[in-house]
Amino acid sequence: MKNKLVDRIRNQSDLFVIAGPCSAESREQVNQIAQALSLNSWVQLMRAGIWKPRTHPDSFEGLGEKALPWLVDAGREYGVPTCIEVANKSHVDAALKAGVDALWIGARTTVNPFAVQEIADALKGTDTSVLIKNPINPDLELWLGAFERFNNAGLDDLTAIHRGFSIYNHAKYRNVPRWEIPIAFNEKRPDVPMICDPSHIAGNRKLLLEVSQYAMDLNFDGLMIETHPNPNRALSDAKQQVDAIGLSSLLEKLVLRQPDFSQDVGTMIDEIRDKVSILDDQLFDILSDRMQLSEEVGILKRENNITVLQQEHWNQLISKRLTQSNDYHLTNQFVRTLMDAIHQESIRHQTRIMNPKTTKHS
Repeated sequence: MKNKLVDRIRNQSDLFVIAGPCSAESREQVNQIAQALSLNSWVQLMRAGIWKPRTHPDSFEGLGEKALPWLVDAGREYGVPTCIEVANKSHVDAALKAGVDALWIGARTTVNPFAVQEIADALKGTDTSVLIKNPINPDLELWLGAFERFNNAGLDDLTAIHRGFSIYNHAKYRNVPRWEIPIAFNEKRPDVPMICDPSHIAGNRKLLLEVSQYAMDLNFDGLMIETHPNPNRALSDAKQQVDAIGLSSLLEKLVLRQPDFSQDVGTMIDEIRDKVSILDDQLFDILSDRMQLSEEVGILKRENNITVLQQEHWNQLISKRLTQSNDYHLTNQFVRTLMDAIHQESIRHQTRIMNPKTTKHS
């Protein structure tokens, strides 16, 4: 790629798409998907796993270095730049030697600062395009820290990939999106493009459109979607992959919205935002008053040697609010999160009142 990947993503008029199989399985498979992707005007970068960090040692862990020329040759033949995952210096050296166009850092690597630093050091002095997935756990600072390590090594062609966060046995997602974390990332690093990986969030091709649309509505810059010639026969992550036709169908169904609006619409939105701001002020005033009442309760508890936490009262309170969530037109999850936050802040206020010597800095 002659231009920086960051610039290519930012200058894309609509949507930047990265597609390709979870794993490179054979030269024929890679050639087949490369040819199909070259016919899709949405696809700007072809991905494939060469080394696969798997949970179980008996899972397919990729074919390693011998698969590199399959990907590079196919990319050159069909005019599609290539991208692979690397997890250590030897991967980096082999990928650069083979002529891979861009590298991505997987979630299981991002979580390890030692591994990230090793890769950053291995790339020092190059102009390599690097995409960094969020760590497997929902840790914003760890994600930001990975970018800092590459910046310190002199690399600035960096892109973020949001692929969700690990959780045990979630009812819907393979990795929960926690959309607030990529939003917070963008607040800290507005210079970094944000790509969504709906394949790893969903874990199921039936959810790909829903997750992709959600990302687009949050103004993500693009998508990374695992695409295989025959998904059901894929050697890894079969359930979350689509074929080239499925990819095209998904992308055609997406509604792409613009972040900008006309002056007339902007005026109407500003009027509503002013009303929202007034309500926000009232909300915080009410919360402040509530915490003052919590402190009064804390004084009574201290004087009568009563514990801060009253579990039965809290159980009744949260049960009541959850029962009323539909009346408020709010989800149970939001009500639970909000009430937990209020409860923890109330406990903090009461603890400060009851133990002033040990909590003076809290």
